Amino acid sequence: MAGVFQPVEITAPEGAWIALAEAGTWTPPQKAPVHVGLLVGHVYRICVLNIPGQIGQEVFPTIEIIDRLYAPAGQETRFPIPIELTAEDLRLALEGKYVTRVIYLEDPERALPAPVQAAGQSWFEVPPGRDPLVVADALGRPVAILRLGGRVPQQADMLDPQFLFGCPPLWRYEPPQPAEPQPPRVTVLPRPPRPGRATPVAMEVSSR
Repeated sequence: MAGVFQPVEITAPEGAWIALAEAGTWTPPQKAPVHVGLLVGHVYRICVLNIPGQIGQEVFPTIEIIDRLYAPAGQETRFPIPIELTAEDLRLALEGKYVTRVIYLEDPERALPAPVQAAGQSWFEVPPGRDPLVVADALGRPVAILRLGGRVPQQADMLDPQFLFGCPPLWRYEPPQPAEPQPPRVTVLPRPPRPGRATPVAMEVSSR
């Protein structure tokens, strides 16, 4: 899978902005959600700022893509990996806690056959002492790892390449827009001929 860009959708609380590490610096922040393609097998550093209730604070999570989705050809951007940054995770990171989220695909033969009712990404907490990656691997196929902590760059104007994990390349794309609903077609059926009347016939009249 070397050289494969996997589309991802990074979401955050309403009002938060996200900057990506690219070419040794930060890109201009953009409002979440952010759609970008990330290389499989690489780690990316992002910056989350303008966090609701934590204005002036910044969090620097990492996203590691460890597998890919196999969408139909030409429809890869319709099925991005969802990466959700919740307000609770951001708060814990600002308090110095370390949070690890493993995003995985459920085993279709073991998944619960019920629709998801909760808004946002479904999740559960792994008990202390257990590796979330091992748990996710037993339940399905892990595809991405999100890590949040209190680590920040030492100098904002001179970023350490090691802190940015070498700035792997990005692939930018526009998410497909949902198709607008089309009005129903109205079909006018011909009226049946009345009894005792001739059926009209289309004809051409020319003068000679």
